[in-house]
Amino acid sequence: MIHLSGIHFIRGERHILNDVNVHIESGEHWVLLGRNGSGKTTLLEMMNGYEFPSRGTVDVLGNRYGQCDVREVRKKIGYISQSLFEKLSLIDPVLEVVATGEYAYLRFYQEIPQEVKDRALEMLTRVRIPHLADQPLGSLSQGERKKVMLARSLMSKPSILVMDEPAAGLDLFERERFLSDVNELSKQDVTVVYVTHHIEEIMPLFTHVAIIEQGELIASGRKEDVLTPENIYKAFGIHVALEWFQDRPWIKVIEDK
Repeated sequence: MIHLSGIHFIRGERHILNDVNVHIESGEHWVLLGRNGSGKTTLLEMMNGYEFPSRGTVDVLGNRYGQCDVREVRKKIGYISQSLFEKLSLIDPVLEVVATGEYAYLRFYQEIPQEVKDRALEMLTRVRIPHLADQPLGSLSQGERKKVMLARSLMSKPSILVMDEPAAGLDLFERERFLSDVNELSKQDVTVVYVTHHIEEIMPLFTHVAIIEQGELIASGRKEDVLTPENIYKAFGIHVALEWFQDRPWIKVIEDK
């Protein structure tokens, strides 16, 4: 599905990514975990073909970037990010915002086909907010906006869904409601790649984790093998005790004496 091989990314004097290798296969769902500025979002930009490595290769859905039409590959990738949300119009009705995902538009300037409207309403029903279809996007809460972005990303029936810190800014209630919707993606034929720096967001859906710190891959593989107190300390510089509850990892910080 996604193969990042020998990835180096250099900007000026800064080595943002240093020999990163991540291989995501069909049927797997991955979390990219690390501190702010560790290089996680840069990896997502490469998966989407918005950035290209200084060295190394990026293969997505059997296509090697640099040797294919990246725009065609992007049609098979759903993307959720704050930067994308900021490009949308806050005055547009929620149904229209979701419908733009069918064509990767930012907004409509012509009549929306009825079948696209019907599918948009179906997606809103899937994330439990069909009653907001006619509301302006700007009138929604943070949690509702995240659900709209999730519904929008599913409009094109993507093979891959890439999510860049989608739960950022949510309170506990809204975060758990949103993560519940994310976890339901296990029932769909889509590979999920999710970026976060919060370990407790790693839902049962996710099978694998890659931990990144200062542009280097600390560990990657099945989440049970990668999420250890030792690896968490390497990434965050904090000693923790880690417990699993309902197939989610939870940490307790151990204060240094």
